[in-house]
Amino acid sequence: MNLNKNTVNSRAKRFYIIGLILLSFVVIAFLISLFWTPYDPYVTDASSKLLPPSAEHLFGTDNFGRDVLSRVMCAAKFTVFISIAGVVIALFLGTVTGLPAGYFGGFTDRSVMLVNNSIMCFPGILLALVAVAVFGASMFNVVWALGLVFAPTYARVYRSGTIEIKEYDYITHARVMGVRPARIMLLHILPNLVPQLLPATVIGLANMTLFESGMSYLGLGVQPPDASFGKILAESQAYIRVAPWLVIFPSLMLIFYILGLYFVSEGMRVSLTKGGGN
Repeated sequence: MNLNKNTVNSRAKRFYIIGLILLSFVVIAFLISLFWTPYDPYVTDASSKLLPPSAEHLFGTDNFGRDVLSRVMCAAKFTVFISIAGVVIALFLGTVTGLPAGYFGGFTDRSVMLVNNSIMCFPGILLALVAVAVFGASMFNVVWALGLVFAPTYARVYRSGTIEIKEYDYITHARVMGVRPARIMLLHILPNLVPQLLPATVIGLANMTLFESGMSYLGLGVQPPDASFGKILAESQAYIRVAPWLVIFPSLMLIFYILGLYFVSEGMRVSLTKGGGN
């Protein structure tokens, strides 16, 4: 038993270490960009177009003469903000729909699941694109669109966990004692859902980043002059042969962020699941 536990902890530790190392590149860039960038990411310089990486411009410059490192740091800021804000909205909507659906069952459950299943019948990226196209392409509309698209996924997690936990003896005793359903759901059921929610939340960050990057690539995400990994890649594809650094560095940062989140999520799954899973 101890040997198995040590093996599980070792696996989880490896996942955490790899994930945190990868995430550190983007997180550090995000934190520094809040108060400093090497150059103004919005200022163009016609005399500095498409300069290769050098001591002056570590990531080179783009077709407008803007410093790529500064643009990448700016993109990290928007990517981290959008992914976190979108997950917060999705978690909130999942809470107010999934918990009551699992706890009360019956008509409430059927109604919530009907709406959830209807939303999940369509590709999430398509729904997000339609929502942004209808309400306008802006960062805040992207956040709300992603939150709405991912809310059914979290609602399912809340619902399935609540259905199981509400049958526990201490929940039954609380109902018999007249404790209000809202108090039972928020104080007794919700904390027990954390082991299921943590990995799903981290995966949600990665998936939302992919969605946002795809939307920005298509021109329906973060709008110019603000930077996004997807927007930078879209602007740089015409110069990939003459200035490959325009694509390489943003792509690496995007890959590091998404892979880092997946590794951290897997570490959580292994450490929070009894026996470490298979």
